[in-house]
Amino acid sequence: MSRTNDPNLKSWVEVPPGSDFPIQNLPFGIFKTPGLTPRLCTAIGDYVADLQVLAEHGFFDDLGIDPRVFARPFLNDFIALGKAKTGAVRSRLSEILDDNLEDWDASQLADYFLHRQSEVQMLLPVRVGDYTDFYSSREHATNVGTMFRSKENALMPNWLHLPVGYHGRASSIIVSGTPVRRPKGQQMPDGAEKPVFGPSRLLDFELEMAFVIGRETALGQSVDIADAEDYIFGLCLFNDWSARDIQKWEYVPLGPFLGKSFASTISPWIVTLDALEPFRTEGPKQDPNPLPYLQTKGPGSFDIQLEVEIRPEAGEGKVVCQSNFKHLYWSMAQQLAHHTVNGCNIRVGDMMASGTISGPTPDSYGSMLELSWRGTTPIAMPDGSERRFLLDGDTAILRGWCEKEGLRVGFGEASGKVLPAE
Repeated sequence: MSRTNDPNLKSWVEVPPGSDFPIQNLPFGIFKTPGLTPRLCTAIGDYVADLQVLAEHGFFDDLGIDPRVFARPFLNDFIALGKAKTGAVRSRLSEILDDNLEDWDASQLADYFLHRQSEVQMLLPVRVGDYTDFYSSREHATNVGTMFRSKENALMPNWLHLPVGYHGRASSIIVSGTPVRRPKGQQMPDGAEKPVFGPSRLLDFELEMAFVIGRETALGQSVDIADAEDYIFGLCLFNDWSARDIQKWEYVPLGPFLGKSFASTISPWIVTLDALEPFRTEGPKQDPNPLPYLQTKGPGSFDIQLEVEIRPEAGEGKVVCQSNFKHLYWSMAQQLAHHTVNGCNIRVGDMMASGTISGPTPDSYGSMLELSWRGTTPIAMPDGSERRFLLDGDTAILRGWCEKEGLRVGFGEASGKVLPAE
């Protein structure tokens, strides 16, 4: 077990009960303040720790890392150092923040490198070069296929043989807290004879997670599934906002386009695979057995509890979905192996999203399309209103965390408020 996974570790920084950010987590992100330029940080309790200041005071000198990497506005250059270096930084942070270690006593510098999370601005953590969205939840694919085709023909013939995916728009990936403008586009209303143009009326969230690529490959190179996790730096929450009416009209024959590309919201923290290791678990049994290049050994998923809250502009919010990352039929390793099997090259900072993560019960469906079953069963809100899809002023808040034997490792939130169409 890695030292950083020791459940007995405690930090001299106060970590409130139920915090997503104990000393066992130490995710990476980018922050700024009115007086500080964007730079690397980690989270501990209710604070962010400024890695640039720690580097300036010599805490990473012996690790052989250019200290300027901690002053970058994105994590890409840091990630590109490789897992040996980034893991060493995370291990050093664990020592710096450990209540029982004095070799790296930084408590006297707390006022210089610790900032309350409530007083900083978290930024997009990664410069995303390319973004791929998968479709890897069997429950979600079955629900959608049942709605638009039939229960008997819910899954397309290829779905159980490969991780279905499409290339999305990286430029519109935004960090938690950024408002989302209701998109406009063409729609074909039920019973209409010709399409209309206007704001989407069926705006939806999609509960997803995404992983960040940590190593590049050359064009023509494939990633062997046994090595796939070596290319994954970490995970974040991902809300793949969807305009269902725009998507329905445009997606045949080539798939999603304007109904997806207007915004995707991610959480500001990238949680490393090492921090998630204690929560590793099996995914669903796959039948039929995948082709050899997609066959895995050992548990390839993680027990990550997920939820979505809808919060009206005025009034009490409601958790409308509770799901789990382990429900995904196709694992991250399988997604990456399939993505590169044709020789497609990947680059540091590329992002690959899971697709909507729906569970087996109606309260675990990961989109309003499913939760309201295409708008036929509206969700009652605490203020007496109903939701079939998202309204202007609503905020969709995704949360995710792992919890086991008193240890909690979380991702924070991925939130976005819906603004009216312009």
